[in-house]
Amino acid sequence: MATPASTTDPGPRLRVQVVDPSAFGPNYDHQLCGALARAGAEVELVTGPFGYGSVPREPGYAVREPFYRLAARAPAGSRAGRIAKLAEHVPEMLAWRRGARRADLVHVQWLPIQGLDPLLLPRDVPVVFTAHELMPREPSPAGDWGRRRLYERADAVVVHTESGRERLVSELGVPAERVEVIPHGAFDYLVGQPGERPLPPELAAVEGKVVLCLGVWRPYHGIDVLLRAWEGVEDAELWVVGLPKMPTGELERLAARSPNVRLVPRFITDPELPAWFRRADLVVMPYRHIEASGVLFSVLPFGRALLATDVGAFADIGRQGGAELVPPEDPAALHDALVRLLADDAARERLGAAAGRLARHEYAWDTIGEQTVDLYRRVIARRAAR
Repeated sequence: MATPASTTDPGPRLRVQVVDPSAFGPNYDHQLCGALARAGAEVELVTGPFGYGSVPREPGYAVREPFYRLAARAPAGSRAGRIAKLAEHVPEMLAWRRGARRADLVHVQWLPIQGLDPLLLPRDVPVVFTAHELMPREPSPAGDWGRRRLYERADAVVVHTESGRERLVSELGVPAERVEVIPHGAFDYLVGQPGERPLPPELAAVEGKVVLCLGVWRPYHGIDVLLRAWEGVEDAELWVVGLPKMPTGELERLAARSPNVRLVPRFITDPELPAWFRRADLVVMPYRHIEASGVLFSVLPFGRALLATDVGAFADIGRQGGAELVPPEDPAALHDALVRLLADDAARERLGAAAGRLARHEYAWDTIGEQTVDLYRRVIARRAAR
């Protein structure tokens, strides 16, 4: 369970830097910074430009974007942008490290060069690292070494699930006293946004039930498993929506086997998300493995029925009644669950109501902010004692 917030005198206001050089998780960054500010910290988010649209900011904290200003001029995801980013990375990390001395603590969210970045972290202030993924998405000797070195270097490691904590301690050898379970918060700002955008007309015209699989397309997301599981499902459409980060040939081949599948290969911006979630009768997340999913915590506040694999944060949500769970990489079990839930309106209603309650309570950002500030104070005290 997450450590409860301290009820003792909070002491002086903490100066905290939250760091995400590549803006890998801008929604999470801004929601966390707002929650930390409400919990009494003086917060500065240090990041880079986000190339896929605007991200709403919370009040109460400062934002600097000193990273990758040249790379930002190139098209998002382009080769020219990647080359510029590599050229800028080390000098800008070193400049940030010098400025980090102004903070009482640095909280790192993501680091883009796993094999190098642990060597570039500041040494004269405490460092907390959030393990959004326990090991790099793309395994490599340098990346694996760097992530292990980062765990050794960090004064504390935040992980979002109890299963993640167990793996960090038992498999990766991180001392238990340096691992803290703090949940990922629900992105409730998505509900009631100004300027929400409707579905494209051809999708708004669809009648009948819709199953939605939304998010960036990566191999570990298990979209191929879902498409195999979908064969033979009738009286509903499957919409697979997201920005491809993998070759799509196999997905297109599998989708062609069923007449009621639509592939929508593009990034969906925040103002568009509500229309997609509200139209879905069932949201499915067939991941092979995951620690925490931004899409999961985006859909929770909309109170939609969830069907997911029994991994990471999905497992935690399922154990609290907010999702139906199936084993990963099991098309037969996923097929059966799809058919059963599409036929059971009451079951979908129960799952959606439980998901909405979890978003308002267990996964509320104010609780997470208080837990995180309490961790900061304990980390600073431990280092001072050493």
